[in-house]
Amino acid sequence: MPDAFYRELGGGRFASTINAQGAWNPEEQHMAPISGLLTQCLLECEPREGMQLSRLSFDILGMIPGGEFDISTAVVRPGRTIELLEARMEAGGRTAIVVKAWRLSSQDTAAVAAVEDPRIPGPDAAGPHEGMTAWPGGFIRSLEVRVVPGHRPGRGQVWIRNPYAMVDGKKTSDVVRLVGMMDAANGIASRVLPGGDSWMFPNVDLQIHLHRMPSGEWLGLDTRVTFGEHGVGLTSSVVHDLDGPFGRLEQILTVRKL
Repeated sequence: MPDAFYRELGGGRFASTINAQGAWNPEEQHMAPISGLLTQCLLECEPREGMQLSRLSFDILGMIPGGEFDISTAVVRPGRTIELLEARMEAGGRTAIVVKAWRLSSQDTAAVAAVEDPRIPGPDAAGPHEGMTAWPGGFIRSLEVRVVPGHRPGRGQVWIRNPYAMVDGKKTSDVVRLVGMMDAANGIASRVLPGGDSWMFPNVDLQIHLHRMPSGEWLGLDTRVTFGEHGVGLTSSVVHDLDGPFGRLEQILTVRKL
């Protein structure tokens, strides 16, 4: 088994490994690791001291194919204290994902800092989460998952981590590692079981807001899942590291019969 999600081929070209395999289709990539790789590419895009990523907005334009693909990045709105970045993943002659990211200047705001989201119990207070075994694919198999007591369909708190680097032979930063697991939120408290004659509910986007840079290898997800009455759903999570909440994520879902 490879010990990374991707291999770097040079010139902005990458190849996925089995660890990045998706859950809905064995020929596609899971959105989680590719969002981590795109985040890594954004961090490397004309980096500046004293600036931090604060919002990542991913639009999924179709199936994310496994195998070789290209990533391009650009600063689309330069600025002294606020910048807008963009990255694109292209495979087989089409764009599969577009992400736009706001990069904001770091300031000393410790005197007024406050967080209203409550902390969740840590991974030491959580146990194995058998519900994730219903999902196929190499990415889900890469995860160690621990569930906080009280978990139910549509509402749950879990901790996840994985042992792999984002890119083979390259150091993975904490924010890349944690962003690279966030898309799993849509599967940790499913309202219905996947597979069979059930329902499918893939997300068409991933919106991440960070009020601080996270640290460590554990990602905590405090998640709620809503299914509307006309084919649209929403997965919402407060994201945690071992120091507490550091942001939020949202995923809009297309809900349909399998």
